[in-house]
Amino acid sequence: MIPSSPAVCVVTGSRAEYGLLRPVLQALAASSRLRMQLVVTGMYLCTRFGDTWREIEADGWTIDRSVPMLDQDDDSAVGITRSVARGVEGMGAALADLRPDLLLILGDRFEILCAAQAALFARIPVAHLCGGM
Repeated sequence: MIPSSPAVCVVTGSRAEYGLLRPVLQALAASSRLRMQLVVTGMYLCTRFGDTWREIEADGWTIDRSVPMLDQDDDSAVGITRSVARGVEGMGAALADLRPDLLLILGDRFEILCAAQAALFARIPVAHLCGGM
């Protein structure tokens, strides 16, 4: 039996990350040695922000999982805390389904923190790009 190519799961939560991730996505998609998985979350899935996940699909990418987490109307500390709880739970389920060999995240927004926490609990190595100060 030939082992499958290692899977790299890329998580994005906002259009600001997507612009920086696009060359990485292109390189992963072109690789014959890696399989790319794509998870969208955060602002992409909010009607309030334009359901921008459609832009990712319009660029030709397949979204392997969507993880809704944001409360559409509550940006308070308590609302964000609820969003983080939903995000960690949803990311945990997505990672359990996808079973990546590596999680690739960019930035330092709380949506990305959720992905990193879920990967930690699932013992999935994390590659982190472009953290804040």
